[in-house]
Amino acid sequence: MPKKFDVLRPVKMDAGWSLYAEGSCLITMGNTKVLCTASVDEKVPDFKKKSGEGWVTAEYGMLPRSTHTRMNREAAKGKQASRTQEIQRLIGRALRGVVDFKKLGERSILIDCDVLQADGGTRTAAITGSYVALAMACAFLKHKKKIKSWPLKDFVAAVSVGIVNGKPWLDLDYEKDSKADVDMNLVMTGKGHYIEIQGTAEHKPFDDKHLQAMKKLGAKGIQQLIAMQKDSLSL
Repeated sequence: MPKKFDVLRPVKMDAGWSLYAEGSCLITMGNTKVLCTASVDEKVPDFKKKSGEGWVTAEYGMLPRSTHTRMNREAAKGKQASRTQEIQRLIGRALRGVVDFKKLGERSILIDCDVLQADGGTRTAAITGSYVALAMACAFLKHKKKIKSWPLKDFVAAVSVGIVNGKPWLDLDYEKDSKADVDMNLVMTGKGHYIEIQGTAEHKPFDDKHLQAMKKLGAKGIQQLIAMQKDSLSL
């Protein structure tokens, strides 16, 4: 049965999926699957040294056969595509928006997001799954008594919204995204604060009525995703 315009695709978050990473989550949203891992590194970038503060950064990539046709690995090309750089910066910004770096201490948490299968919404799934992995890594640090206080100030999740055939739509798959008049990604905290809004009129401009409808749908979807994050983390 086709999904309704105002509901998420089937979502599953498998926390602790990776055997070796300090934190991990295999997130599935419809046919999109992203493996997110969090690795603790007892070093920080040069601009954070001797600051007493930590850092969180992210990398993103798509496996060669995550789409209908095989793509070459970016490593084989010798450089990352601009899309890859833009998405991993977005993931890093989203997570850093809820981190207390003083409480994290002078160490880094490195997030890796590998798209196993892509059917729309890979960046938003990566953000949502990465938060679970990040929280697990923080729990690891707390258990090992490397940090005294919980360093995450809030939850964070992301979802896509759009205007398809003149109607607001939540959580677009590739088919819906490819024919959407408007494509937008929302990143929000558990308290309902925005970290980022990315929106583009692909075919024709949209008005404030449509904007408010998309924001309302996105906020609803994000609250549902955060509830699932809590369930996956047993919080």
